[in-house]
Amino acid sequence: MNITPELIFTTDKRTASEQASSAPHLDDIAERDFTLGGIDGILWMPGSASADHPVPLILLGHPSGPGVARMRPRLEGRARAAAELGFASVAIEMPGNGARPRLAGLESARADLMRALDAGARPSEDVIDRLVLPLVDETVPEWQTVLDAMLALPEIGGPVAYSGGVLAIGIRLALVEPRIVAAGLFAGSYVPLSILDEARRVTIPLHVLLQWDDEGNDRQRSLDVFDAFGSAEKTLQANLGGHTGVPAHAGEDAGRFFARHLG
Repeated sequence: MNITPELIFTTDKRTASEQASSAPHLDDIAERDFTLGGIDGILWMPGSASADHPVPLILLGHPSGPGVARMRPRLEGRARAAAELGFASVAIEMPGNGARPRLAGLESARADLMRALDAGARPSEDVIDRLVLPLVDETVPEWQTVLDAMLALPEIGGPVAYSGGVLAIGIRLALVEPRIVAAGLFAGSYVPLSILDEARRVTIPLHVLLQWDDEGNDRQRSLDVFDAFGSAEKTLQANLGGHTGVPAHAGEDAGRFFARHLG
C-alpha cells in the first residue's frame, strides 16, 4: 500500500492554511521551506492567494549540480516575477544534488563531461545518457509527488506549468504529467537521444529559450529537440550571449506566455 508522505513546512509547522501570515515574506510573497518524504523544497505564494481565490502554480526547474541553496537568489527572482502575475511557484532539491544522497554514477558522468568539454570535444552519447537519464528517472516522480501535495493546499488550484531546466526533465514531465498545461523550457543542458524521441510526443504549448553562445550546451541538439516537439504551439526564442546572459526582455516574454496559458 502506498503511503502519502506528509508535507511539513519547516518555516512554520502549523497547518498550511494557518501559516501564511507568519511565513517569511519577500515583499508581498510568502516564502515557505518544506520537506516532503525526504524531498526538500521552497514554495512561494503571492499575497492574492487564498482558499477563496486559489492560484495557478509554476514548477521551477533549475540546473543539476549547484543545488537549491546556491540557486535560491535566482529562483526567488523567478518566483517574484510569477507572483506579480498572480501565480504560486515551487522548487525542489533534485536527487543527487545539495545535501541529498549521491546518485550512483552521476559524479563520474559529470567528471567525464567536464573532461570532454575541457578537451574541446563533444561529450559522447554514453556520457550524456549516464549524466541525464538517471536524473530524469528519479526527479520526475518526485515532481509528481510534490505536485500532488501542492494541489492539495487550499490556496493553489491550478492550472500548472513547468518552467526552466533540466531540459530533459521538462520534456519528460510535459509528456507524462497531464496536469501540466504549458512549459517554458531552458535549452541549456544536454538531451539524450531517447528523450529526443519523447519530445516528438509532447503536444502542450511550449516556449523554449536558447542562449546562442552557451558554451556548455549542444546548440544543434537543442534545435533538433525544438524541431521534434509535436506541439501545435511552440516558440523558440534565441538570444546572443552565454548561459547567464539571458536578457531581461526574455523573462518578460516568458511571463506573457505563462499569463496566456495560466491566466
